Amino acid sequence: MGTAQTLAEAAARHAAERPGHPAVLCEGRVTDYRRIDEESSRAARAILAAGLGTGSRVAYLGKESEHYYELALACAKAGTVLVPVNWRLTAGEAEHILSDSAAELLFAEPAFGELVEKVRPLLPGLRQVVELAPPGESGGQRAWAAGFAATPPGTAGGPDDAVLQIYTSGTTGAPKGVVLAHRSFFTLPAAMAGAGVAWIDWLPTDRNLISLPGFSIAGMGWFMHGFAAGGTNVVMRMFVSEEAVRLIAEHGVTTTFAAPAMLQMMIEERGASKAAFRSLRKVAYGAAPMSDALLGRCLELLDCEFAQIYAATETGTVAVCLPPEDHWVGSPVLGSVGRACPGHRLKVVDDAGEELPPGAIGRVCVSTPARMLGYWGLPGATADAIDGEWLRMGDAGYLTEDGYLYLCDRINDTIIAAGQNIYPAEVEKALDGHPAVAESAVLGVPDELWGDAVLACVVVRPGRAVTPRELLRHLSGRLADYKTPTRWEFVDAVPRNPTGKILRRVLRERYLAAAAAPAAPTAAALLSEGDLR
Repeated sequence: MGTAQTLAEAAARHAAERPGHPAVLCEGRVTDYRRIDEESSRAARAILAAGLGTGSRVAYLGKESEHYYELALACAKAGTVLVPVNWRLTAGEAEHILSDSAAELLFAEPAFGELVEKVRPLLPGLRQVVELAPPGESGGQRAWAAGFAATPPGTAGGPDDAVLQIYTSGTTGAPKGVVLAHRSFFTLPAAMAGAGVAWIDWLPTDRNLISLPGFSIAGMGWFMHGFAAGGTNVVMRMFVSEEAVRLIAEHGVTTTFAAPAMLQMMIEERGASKAAFRSLRKVAYGAAPMSDALLGRCLELLDCEFAQIYAATETGTVAVCLPPEDHWVGSPVLGSVGRACPGHRLKVVDDAGEELPPGAIGRVCVSTPARMLGYWGLPGATADAIDGEWLRMGDAGYLTEDGYLYLCDRINDTIIAAGQNIYPAEVEKALDGHPAVAESAVLGVPDELWGDAVLACVVVRPGRAVTPRELLRHLSGRLADYKTPTRWEFVDAVPRNPTGKILRRVLRERYLAAAAAPAAPTAAALLSEGDLR
């Protein structure tokens, strides 16, 4: 059997070549390649029998489990498109995704039944809701499809056909549906192998810990790359650092992808030790840079290779990588996100779209064979994002002479004070160098005189204390005066989305609401679990 180019082909190949090999381990349950192939084939036939056709949208509302990934493969075999719904969303936000995607079939876990009841009357195009059984129990999705044959229906698409529609986190507006094709999960491994490098790789012998949510490209992509390679995916229903450490030790996990904040939580767990992490061979991280201090602790305790990745939902897979050989304490390129992966290209352009020379800050553009097909139902936004072979990213950055990419910040997060561009990430990096600062988030807030004012939201390390005056002294000489914060909030936590990106929108909204209130509470009192979407 040749090299697979689609998820349906990968499922068939592994079922034939290694039927008894574990494909998914989740909460003690084992699903081998034969079982996941058969169950997904039954579900594919059931989807078609429900009246859906090629390109129809199938939504999933729930946490990660073997059933979720069976459904993803079922959609691939049926020629339909999976639309995962972030289970942290409000009813209104979930309704937007279900309505915008024109989902005809919804699979939902019982825990979200109340949300489904609220939104279903608003979705006239929704044909059916299938309630999933709690993982490990009978009924639900498998019972719904049990009467159908365990063979593929023969309606799967090709490498360039849509298979997944993931909604962006909506940090700058309503979430947009990013449509991805099968090829998004196959181009990078082939390019790496063709170049003879292993910056990022997935092996048939790997046990991959899936610690990020499957409604994001980070979680889904890491699973599908591991699945395409024929490895074993150790799936967490949701990330809990103590549980992650236990699973790595218990199942001999060899590779995982995590945000630096997640790695820090893991190495600070009581059960963290070299013995617990001895099986790891490679850890990929992204969404935020890793400090020298954290890298040093991780290199010592995890004792494996590290690779930083730069990607977006729109790129479909990893586009830029800081490879393992660049990961050592004091590495001069540790502040970068790396170089273009094999088969990929990078450039930085100005507002007119002209390519800039090394060192000049502008919009980052990526050329990748894995990129999205487009934004669902938004031809204008798609045209704005795609220029020929180039995908315009939402980040500002610059390239060095030797091709390393340094990010300054999100384009839409740029602070403009008195006509000067200020990039929050640069200020945060300087603030985070103070020994009393655990982490920080910097954003622009309205200022009548200057347009924007620089607001710093600071999390102080336990047992430490610091004042704005002390932080300003620390920044003196490290930042130009116009970049230093003029407003300060001390907060309990920096809100992030599930992939670890700072939600500046949440901080900005809470700050403005607090400023307008008669008795304004502190930002710390306004951040809650509900903000962490």
